[in-house]
Amino acid sequence: MIKNILSFFDKLGSKNEPANQEHQLKLASASLLIEMIRMDHKIDQTEHDMVKMLIKNDFKLSDDEAETLFTLAEEESENAVDYYRFAKLINKEYDNETKVKIVENLWHIAYADGELDKYEEHYLRKVAELLHVPHKEFIKAKHRVLEK
Repeated sequence: MIKNILSFFDKLGSKNEPANQEHQLKLASASLLIEMIRMDHKIDQTEHDMVKMLIKNDFKLSDDEAETLFTLAEEESENAVDYYRFAKLINKEYDNETKVKIVENLWHIAYADGELDKYEEHYLRKVAELLHVPHKEFIKAKHRVLEK
């Protein structure tokens, strides 16, 4: 897994380049999204499709790039002990607006299968707290998703 991630980033540039930092942020963000898929302990293709669409659209990636990032983030998520390292990187580099967008994306995934599981909501609250997203913005993001 680490070999795949390093290979992916090597293709993008050296580890000190800003482009590589951006790709690490994308990987961290995608990993948080993928974790949402696992929260209700049900494998749902709708949620997988939603994550892939969000990754592709938000990061402006081709289908192949989005698929590669999804696969790498899935591996990263499976091996992660916690979410703090993802949140730490995101907090360091992203502004509040971008962090709210991540929370909104998590709401999209949570509702993709038509129901909100208690574990999904718990995870969402935990991530929003880790990303320092104010409760008001957390609720607004939820309502934007429900209105769609």
